[in-house]
Amino acid sequence: MRIALIAHDSRKELLAQFCTAYVRILSQNELVATGVTGKVVHDACGLPVRGAEQISSMIACGEIDMLLFFRDPVNARPNEPNAVTLLRLCDTRAIPVATNIATAEVLIHGLERGDLAWIELQRGRK
Repeated sequence: MRIALIAHDSRKELLAQFCTAYVRILSQNELVATGVTGKVVHDACGLPVRGAEQISSMIACGEIDMLLFFRDPVNARPNEPNAVTLLRLCDTRAIPVATNIATAEVLIHGLERGDLAWIELQRGRK
């Protein structure tokens, strides 16, 4: 499964902690992230993270299977990813999305149990 990781600046450390806690599950998947977020995650837990500048384009082209987007709904800055656009794209492509640590845990446990296997079948992978 190809999982995109995005975090607003104030949530990057929380995403790194999440990835460290679930390193075993995440290591069995392909991770894609924007530059700084990918570096933070890689430095925290050693997971290989492929860099991607245009995750929204990857979502639109069906190249992403899940999005973990740790966003700060209160203090987001103009240069940070646009949540509305990303969420709309994910809704259009039927991509599971977590926008906080609580929903990320639900998705990661579902991934571990095999509840999300339909995604790879639907997209013609595996």
